[in-house]
Amino acid sequence: MEIRKAILSFSQSEKIKSGIIWVSNAIGMLSGVPDFDRKSGEKVISLLVQMISQEARLAESVSGDPIWGEIDPHFEKTLLMINSGVSQEAALHLSKALSIVTNIGQRSMTVLKEKGFL
Repeated sequence: MEIRKAILSFSQSEKIKSGIIWVSNAIGMLSGVPDFDRKSGEKVISLLVQMISQEARLAESVSGDPIWGEIDPHFEKTLLMINSGVSQEAALHLSKALSIVTNIGQRSMTVLKEKGFL
């Protein structure tokens, strides 16, 4: 992996990991929200997942690394769970996406360390 791609992948991975963690926490908080407010919360969370998914697509585009495309199906399943009213089930798909993003970040960091940038 070249330096430019490693830097882009590393920075994007950190941003996307943060977003996934925020969404996971927000989904966890939905269980304590009254039913009449839950739909609004699910809509907001859906929008956040879509924004994070777009960031992953951007990361694939700017880094040229196709591994970013492996995350999209997990975001799609997350959205399906949220839109179906079973948002608690989305945690599994978010954790799989988080694992992929963590691996991308770790791989990028290794390249940057080997090249003396970190």
